[in-house]
Amino acid sequence: QLQLVESGGGLVQPGGSLRLSCAASGFTLDYYTIGWFRQAPGKEREGISCISSSGGSTDLLDSVKGRFTSSRDNAKNTVYLQMNNLKPEDTAVYYCAADPYGSSCLTGYYNGMDYWGKGTLVTVSS
Repeated sequence: QLQLVESGGGLVQPGGSLRLSCAASGFTLDYYTIGWFRQAPGKEREGISCISSSGGSTDLLDSVKGRFTSSRDNAKNTVYLQMNNLKPEDTAVYYCAADPYGSSCLTGYYNGMDYWGKGTLVTVSS
């Protein structure tokens, strides 16, 4: 079965850190740009970052710049999102998605993604 699975979410206090993982099964992530997205209750989905097949990362969201970093380990077929100094407004369901060309991630064309994970919930609260 071809799928992406996110993990690593949970409850964390403000100022804390989490590392999310996005693991692929049934296909290799090597040639995909991987995007990280989030959706808070009652809000639209927003793009966080895109990491290319070569590891170059583009930040999409000003509010997380300097706090969130994406990386990838193609040998493990996994992409990561390191989140530091978390704030209550970071509370959301976090998703990863695989973009075969890279442009869909950068432009927010969600229908252009080949695969989406089901998401992992991050709750930032004291």
